[in-house]
Amino acid sequence: MMSNTVQPLNKSALYASVPPENLPFEKLSDIEPLSGILGQERAVEAIQFGVAMQRPGYNIYVMGDSGTGRSSYVTNYLKSEAKRKAAPNEWAYVNNFTDTRAPKTIEFMPGKSSVFEKEIRSLIDAVMATFPAAFENPTYQQYKSAIDRAFNEKYEGAINLVERMALRIGVAMFRDASSVSFAPMRDGKALEEADFAGLSDDERDAFQAAVSELETQLNDELLGLPQWKRASYEELRELNLETIKEALDPLMAPLFEKYSENTTITAHLKDMRDDLDKVLIDQITDERAAESRDEVSRRTMYEEFYLPNIAVTHEPDGGMPVVYEPHPTYRNLFGQVEYSSDQGMLITSYRLIRAGSLHAANGGYLILDAEKLLTDHYLWEALKRALKSKTLRIEHPYADMGLMNTTTLSPEDLPLQVKVILIGSREIYYLLQDADPDFQEMFRVLVDFDDTLKRGQGSEHAFARLLKDRVDQEGYADVTREGVARLIEYSSRLAEHQKEMVARIGDVFELLSEADFVRDMAKDDVISDEHVKRALLAKKHRTGRVSEKIIEEILEGTVLLDSDGEAIGKINGLTVMQIGDSSFGAPARISTTVYPGGKGIIDIERESNLGQNIHSKGVLILSGYLGNKYAQKYPLDISASIAMEQSYGYVDGDSASTAELCCLLSALIQVPLRQDLAITGSLNQYGEVQAIGGVNEKIEGFFSVCKARGLTGTQGVLVPKSNANNLMLNDDVLEAVEKGQFYIYAIETADQALELLTGKVAGQADKNGNYPEGSLSAMVIKRLEEISKLGDEESEDEKGEETKQDEQKGQAQTEKSDA
Repeated sequence: MMSNTVQPLNKSALYASVPPENLPFEKLSDIEPLSGILGQERAVEAIQFGVAMQRPGYNIYVMGDSGTGRSSYVTNYLKSEAKRKAAPNEWAYVNNFTDTRAPKTIEFMPGKSSVFEKEIRSLIDAVMATFPAAFENPTYQQYKSAIDRAFNEKYEGAINLVERMALRIGVAMFRDASSVSFAPMRDGKALEEADFAGLSDDERDAFQAAVSELETQLNDELLGLPQWKRASYEELRELNLETIKEALDPLMAPLFEKYSENTTITAHLKDMRDDLDKVLIDQITDERAAESRDEVSRRTMYEEFYLPNIAVTHEPDGGMPVVYEPHPTYRNLFGQVEYSSDQGMLITSYRLIRAGSLHAANGGYLILDAEKLLTDHYLWEALKRALKSKTLRIEHPYADMGLMNTTTLSPEDLPLQVKVILIGSREIYYLLQDADPDFQEMFRVLVDFDDTLKRGQGSEHAFARLLKDRVDQEGYADVTREGVARLIEYSSRLAEHQKEMVARIGDVFELLSEADFVRDMAKDDVISDEHVKRALLAKKHRTGRVSEKIIEEILEGTVLLDSDGEAIGKINGLTVMQIGDSSFGAPARISTTVYPGGKGIIDIERESNLGQNIHSKGVLILSGYLGNKYAQKYPLDISASIAMEQSYGYVDGDSASTAELCCLLSALIQVPLRQDLAITGSLNQYGEVQAIGGVNEKIEGFFSVCKARGLTGTQGVLVPKSNANNLMLNDDVLEAVEKGQFYIYAIETADQALELLTGKVAGQADKNGNYPEGSLSAMVIKRLEEISKLGDEESEDEKGEETKQDEQKGQAQTEKSDA
């Protein structure tokens, strides 16, 4: 029986098609692409403000769902803005010749660090070519020979004096490179050991006395030998230094002249010059070291000592850097000190310092994923310290915990000037605001990307241009106007609103790619609405195993659910199930039993710990509505239990509260409800039906059951009228509605739902609060009166029994007194 107050919705109200005039083209190739982002004016204004504001603490948090284009738009905008600004200076780590564990830093103008590195390489080449050749110069050799000769003359003079003295007393003196020895002589020849043993004791004693005298004389003559050596060494050292100076000064003079106004580089070059003196003297003039070190190892040594370790470079006209770090770990952000193994020992140097993303982004912008960043609490704290102190420090992240025992470096800190852009969800943003007081001070700019976009002629045409840009980028086939319209309508379906489009444009791009695949399989030239439709059906089939299984169980009778007839205390509710990236409607039976008593409404789901908070709230609201409307004259003295039949998981949401009310009243007044209708909607305490989510999936879920059993022409679904704008139903439902085989009713009140489900009038109260005889409301009040009177009769019976007992007690006491 069809209600006089609520008529079913027309097909046009169930789906918002794109008017052809909104897409004034035949194919996408007829229009220009749109690169950028669609809508999001608030977010665009915020990102413009955040980039322009250079005050401390104005870092940016980009908030919104993934797939809305937030990352690509922010990155592209930053790059476009960064190109207009000057590139920041470059930095390089250099050797600290005083303390090798604390490398120093040098700042360069953009593009100049690599020039400096080439100059140092050229210097090393020149040093390699100059030394040791400079020490082989004839002039150097002459001076060195003169120094050696002067020392040798003094040494030889002392030795010759002792030798002449020895000859006078008949003693032979022998000398080699490191020692002097004496032997007795006879007839001008030195005696052998055997001959010496044949001498008399007096002769041997005389020889020993002569040797002792000679040794004393030798010691006296060579007493100044250490001074001679020291003087010779100093002369040779001065000669070496002078030789190095004469050869090295012309090599380094151009560098000193070029960087004369840069005190940092000049100081470093001076330290390098002093160290080269030591290295050249210690390494090259040491013949044994020179022999053991070939040209390759010498070059490696020079490079390890003197080449700068460039941390970051920039093109002079490249603008500010925009860096996205996909894997934000401590090392990837702050850099690290690496180690090499030398005979089982870990060694390191300034050349093994590796820069991180903060080095690359210094002077520009650093983009990070908030969720990835916050997985490491130490990393988040370190980033905050760096931003607050405006310094970039490389350290071992766990050194303070005692987990780092190897000797490491402490490079000089770099000044840090970077704007950090965090991209994350709303949940993370609000969590950080509540849990971290520093967050609000450091990330003062919120870029909030909306979940949906308004539909209209301008936005739909802009959406088409955005699709054109995607088609050009990915090399898809051209798309017809009807195909574009279908994609826009699919976007509205995702947004669950007829006048909006979903901002997650990535989902639409995904469908576009699948439609192009369908087109390619069909060997067609362009993508049409038919290809989009087939792609949607294919996706539904791929992800529809669970939903098909549920319908199959309903058809087999495993899950009890009627789609025709009438029943008391039973109603078809509608639920939505989410599995992975797919959601679908699943109808479920709600049953209610009512009996006299004072327990009130018992929510079986809540009592069994399966009902979540919002669902329990919806059931509690029923008591408020029943009491307000029906219990003004008689108390609500009933006991009722409500259950979602064959539901074994958690139940949440209040979308079943209207269905539960209708089911409860059916059981109370024993009026059957139509089973060919299903209902969804949230109820407030005044009987108004409120909007719910997932309305399209819920309608389609019940329709699938009805269609599988065979459409009777009376089946349909009751939904809140406030959900009318959310209807974007599939083609099967639209076709059935158009043929009069399925109906969608938009209800505003619980009374309208009751009238549709029972075929009876709910009734309107007069000024005295009385309802018309025979109306549903009158039947409810009458039943409550009966239950109330039943309670009164029980009370009278109990009171009479108590009076009888009192009389018996009084009579017994009288008899006792008489006795």
